[in-house]
Amino acid sequence: MKKLVLAYSGGLDTSYCLKNLSTEGYEVHAVSINTGGFTVDQIKKQEKNAYSIGANTYISINALKPFYDKIVKYLIFGNVLKNNTYPLSVSSERIIQAIEIIEYAKSIDAKFIAHGSTGAGNDQVRFDLIFQVLAPGIEIITPIRDKQLSREAEIEYLKSQGIDLDWKKAQYSINQGLWGTSVGGNETLTSIKSLPDSAYPSQLIEIKPKKIILSFKSGELTALNGQNGNPVNLIQQLHDIAKDYAIGRDIHVGDTIIGIKGRVGFEAAAPMIIIKAHHLLEKHTQSKWQQFQKEQMANFYGMQLHEGNYLDAVMRDIEAFMESSQKTVNGEVFVTLHPYRFELHGIKSPNDLMNASFGSYGETNKTWTAEDAKGFIKISSNAHKIFKTINPSKK
Repeated sequence: MKKLVLAYSGGLDTSYCLKNLSTEGYEVHAVSINTGGFTVDQIKKQEKNAYSIGANTYISINALKPFYDKIVKYLIFGNVLKNNTYPLSVSSERIIQAIEIIEYAKSIDAKFIAHGSTGAGNDQVRFDLIFQVLAPGIEIITPIRDKQLSREAEIEYLKSQGIDLDWKKAQYSINQGLWGTSVGGNETLTSIKSLPDSAYPSQLIEIKPKKIILSFKSGELTALNGQNGNPVNLIQQLHDIAKDYAIGRDIHVGDTIIGIKGRVGFEAAAPMIIIKAHHLLEKHTQSKWQQFQKEQMANFYGMQLHEGNYLDAVMRDIEAFMESSQKTVNGEVFVTLHPYRFELHGIKSPNDLMNASFGSYGETNKTWTAEDAKGFIKISSNAHKIFKTINPSKK
């Protein structure tokens, strides 16, 4: 038997892979990686189905902590929103899932690894790239991509093998995780249509405004409404509160790794609130050039993460910079939740640079004179004056 690890989600594609590979002489070890969104009952159902289809073993690996420690933390530090919109919900999950799967494959000395990605999406790049770098000696097998199988062909094959689970395709494809939920449907295949309210997994329940307080220490979320906790639990608690206000819905339009435009809906109440609250706290506690430089690096970091280049050494360099920049990002951010939106009211921080005694913007100055100000402005205008003198016709 040839020992193989399969990245198993329990859906049609990975179920086809499981049955097909198990009948081709592979000893298939099915592995699902929990990066949020899975209930205990869902994991039990996955396990039952995996064994019924032909898995030699099944394991669900809880990767919430490594997902936060290795990726989500830096997405918060960088206030990362792809195209100023998307908090990289699914793409960031795929990176940690690939890493965890390859580590498991190594631990059982598997010689083969498989996933159910097609040849038309981003995930094939993310999985293969991580697998090739971390385990170049393990062969990658991708039946759906290699055979260019249709959904109908996969269902027909499984039925022919005596496997007739409920493969009815849902109207909307939902992928839930710690850092948000993606929503795909017919509407997202167009450029003009929006997703209906019913497509989102969380519906509006609360309409009465609710005040909350987010506490940060060195850029990390440490408390919600004064109750301390670890960041993963606090993100989940904030999600449970904010989802009832239907906050964090949007549609992201961007460039896929394979070069075509893609469109996906998402719901990310907790990520959007945390990123915006963290950003506000940074504006009070970081220098102008810290903010500027980190914004450039964070944008690049998010782009590389999205494209699967997480293992490049430059990513560790950027993480070190972002970690250093968070030393003064301490304090509380005051937020009010409303239906479909939230307000940031202000912050309280021992590192608030507005508390300096130099003066109040637009009101008073205490450490310079009017003549100092005039001189500063005169010197500052020199470069513009010189250019205008040499190039008088330039506007």
